[in-house]
Amino acid sequence: MAHFKCCKFMHILKCIPQSIDSRVACTLGRVQLPPVYCKHLIRFKTSGANDRLQEKQRQHMARGLPKQKPIAGVKRVIVVASGKGGVGKSTTAVNLALGLIANDPNVSVGLLDADVYGPSVPKLMNLKGNPELTDNNLMRPLVNFGVPCMSMGFLVEDVAPIVWRGLMVMSAIEKLLRQVDWGRLDYLVVDMPPGTGDVQLSITQNIPIAGAVIVSTPQDIALLDARRGAEMFRKVNVPVLGLVQNMSVFQCPKCNHQTHIFGADGARELAHTLGVEVLGDIPLHLNIRETSDRGRPVVVSSPDSPEAESYKKVAAAVVRRLEDSSS
Repeated sequence: MAHFKCCKFMHILKCIPQSIDSRVACTLGRVQLPPVYCKHLIRFKTSGANDRLQEKQRQHMARGLPKQKPIAGVKRVIVVASGKGGVGKSTTAVNLALGLIANDPNVSVGLLDADVYGPSVPKLMNLKGNPELTDNNLMRPLVNFGVPCMSMGFLVEDVAPIVWRGLMVMSAIEKLLRQVDWGRLDYLVVDMPPGTGDVQLSITQNIPIAGAVIVSTPQDIALLDARRGAEMFRKVNVPVLGLVQNMSVFQCPKCNHQTHIFGADGARELAHTLGVEVLGDIPLHLNIRETSDRGRPVVVSSPDSPEAESYKKVAAAVVRRLEDSSS
């Protein structure tokens, strides 16, 4: 057992936070303090020590968080998210962006694909190629159907796997947010990756977000993750505009019989629990899948179809919720 001179021991005590447990404080690194000194640590505890330490921690965390900075030229950012993959989030994001323009041709809308590992926007929007650079070394988005788009899929080969660690992904997200020349946009729709991880936190902490749209199927297992996604946005002070119930019903093309393959009204029940509204129901329809695979989303390829109308209703509900929240 090591023995300390009084001056050294007092110096160690000054370096120990007042709220630290005496049993932990008595073991510094690999050196065991003599029991005779342990009782002196208790004197450094006061009734308000824990409160002071927690306040210091809050101040330190506040200094460490990045300050939100708007994207140049963009008025409102709308994120489209889901708790899990495979619920039609990217298809919803694309048709939401096109639905905003279909409802009001005077608005300008951009689309950012923030799903670094699995970018879908290039396929859905029928876009290929590398972005050109401006004189300020900013990337110019690729444009189709009047929507400027940016995606990691434009910067890598189609079949190349993106095997990156977290820091590289964060760097890529920072470039997609800050090094793109969007021009003037009324809305920027962001197709978020599934889940509640680093990318979601990085985006919500770096830019001001007008609202989040949560996409889910009525299936119970999907709704569990959708609720986690909604709660995450609330924790980071992002308004949840509402839920989109995707693949809500399947209608047989031959007999028109309707079947709720993934359950009925599950998203409506979740929306009621969360205190938000259902922005719309999107059917499980062959036309949506075929037009998406061809790179001609249903809102532009079949604008008068019931499927396109369902997306337009979602877009109208999103605009209405944004206006209500800003008033």
